[in-house]
Amino acid sequence: MPIPLFNSIASWLLKKRYHQIELFLKYPEEVQDEVLHQLLSIAEDTEIGKKYEFDTISNYETFAERVPIVTYEEVEPMIERSRRGEQNIFWPTSIKWFAKSSGTTNAKSKFIPVSTEALEDCHFKSGKDLLCLYLNNNENSQLFTGKSLRLGGSTEMYQDNGTSFGDLSAILIDNMPFWAELSSTPSNKVSLMSEWESKLEAIIKESIQENVTSLAGVPSWMLVLLNKVMEETGNQHLFQVWENLEVYFHGGVSFTPYKEQYSALLPRKSFNYYEIYNASEGFFAIQDRNNSDELLLMLDYGIFYEFIPMDNYDTPEESTIPLWNVKLNTNYAIVITTNAGLWRYKIGDTVRFTSINPYRIKVTGRTKHHINVFGEELIIENAEEALKQVCKKTGAEIKDYTVAPIFMVGKEKGAHEWIIEFRKEPEELAIFIEFLDNALKSLNSDYEAKRYNNITLRLPQVHIARENLFYDWLKSKGKLGGQHKIPRLSNKRNYIEELLHINK
Repeated sequence: MPIPLFNSIASWLLKKRYHQIELFLKYPEEVQDEVLHQLLSIAEDTEIGKKYEFDTISNYETFAERVPIVTYEEVEPMIERSRRGEQNIFWPTSIKWFAKSSGTTNAKSKFIPVSTEALEDCHFKSGKDLLCLYLNNNENSQLFTGKSLRLGGSTEMYQDNGTSFGDLSAILIDNMPFWAELSSTPSNKVSLMSEWESKLEAIIKESIQENVTSLAGVPSWMLVLLNKVMEETGNQHLFQVWENLEVYFHGGVSFTPYKEQYSALLPRKSFNYYEIYNASEGFFAIQDRNNSDELLLMLDYGIFYEFIPMDNYDTPEESTIPLWNVKLNTNYAIVITTNAGLWRYKIGDTVRFTSINPYRIKVTGRTKHHINVFGEELIIENAEEALKQVCKKTGAEIKDYTVAPIFMVGKEKGAHEWIIEFRKEPEELAIFIEFLDNALKSLNSDYEAKRYNNITLRLPQVHIARENLFYDWLKSKGKLGGQHKIPRLSNKRNYIEELLHINK
C-alpha cells in the first residue's frame, strides 16, 4: 500500500474512535458503572468471584463494602499460583503474560497479570487512542508517512508452564498488531534484545535511515539513545537526522528534569510532546490537548476507578470514593479493579483532578517516599534494608540520611546523591558505597537495570554529614519534635541542596 494512502486510511480509522471517546466524556458515571458490572459478571465464577459472591453485587456500595482493598503483597500468593499454571483464580480467561516491575518490601520484583482482555481492550486500545487524540488536535499531521521509533524492554520466558514475563513494553511489542509493527522501528527482534549496549547499536543501525516521524519511550532511556544517535552522526540536532520528526510520546517518569535537554536536541517550536500515564497494571490517562500538562482519564478500558483521599490514607478512617464523587485539587491515592483480575488494588500512585468535566488529572507522586527520576522506582523500604545490610557488613552506624537524584546533564549520566550522618563512620567510605550499590541492586530489579554498565545511573555519591546536621536543619525550620521527620527519599533536590549548603 502506498504510504500516502496508508496515512489517510489510518488517520480516518483513528479519528472514528474519537466519537466513542466523546461518549464517556458525556456520560462518565454511566460508563464507569457499566465497566464495574461487566467485570463482576465476567468474573463471577472465578475463585475470588465465588468468595465475594459477585453474582449478588448490584451496586457500587455493596462492592465497596464486600470486597477488600488490597496491596501487591496481599495478592501475591494468588498471582504466584497463576504463574504456576492454575486458572480461574481471579480472572476466567488464561493469564499468559506477567509484567515484571519494581520490587516491594518483601520482593525484588513484582509480577502483574496481563490478560488477553487487558492487552486488547486496555493497552492496545490506549495506543490507538493516543494517536487518535493527537491526530484530532493536529489535522495536518504526517505521522503515518513515516515510522515511530519505539524504545521498549526485554523479555524472558518460563519454559516449564508456558507463561512469560518481562517489561510491559516487551509484552506489548511481542504481541502488537501488524499495523503497529509496520509503522514502527526497530524490528521486534531488535526491540526485544536483552543486552542494552548491543540493543542500542542495533536500534541505531536499523532506524538511522528510516523516515522517523515520532518517538515513543521513557524519557531517561530515550535520552541515552538520542545522545548516542547524535554522537554517531555528528549532527547538531535530531532534525538533521530525521527531518520529519513531529512528536515525542513519553511516560513512565517525570519529564520535567529532561525538558531542557530535549529542547536542545529538538529545537523546533512546532515539535509536540504528548504525555501518557500507564503502569504494568493498566493504562490510565492520555494528554488530550497540545501543550497541556493535564491528562484525560480514560474510562472505557476495562478499569474501574476508586480514590482514597490522602488525608485519611492508611489510617483507621481510610475510605474510598468512586469517580463521580471526587473533588478538584485534592490529592488521592488510586485504587483500581481491572480486566486482568486485580480487584480493588492499590497501585501506589497519587493524583489530583484539575477538571471534572471532563475528568482530567495530574500525577502527583507515590503513596510512599520514592525516587523515580530514571525509572528506578527506589522506595524507602529498599533504602532502609540496603543500609541495614551495609551497616552489618561494615560496622557502621547511621543516625540520619536523605537521598535525592543527580539529574542528567548533557552526556553525563544521572546518579543518587546521599547525605548520611553516621553515629559510627565506616573505615572506608568507598567500600561502603560499593556495598550500598550492590545491596540496592539485589533489592530492586529496576534500580539494577538502570545501573547496568552505568547506562543511566552512575555509582551513588555519598556525603558524610557533620554532627547534628539534620537536627540543626529541622531546628532552623521550627520543626523539632516527634511529628516532624527527615524526608528520606525525594524526586527533587530542594532538601538536599539546603543540607549540602549547611554541611560545613
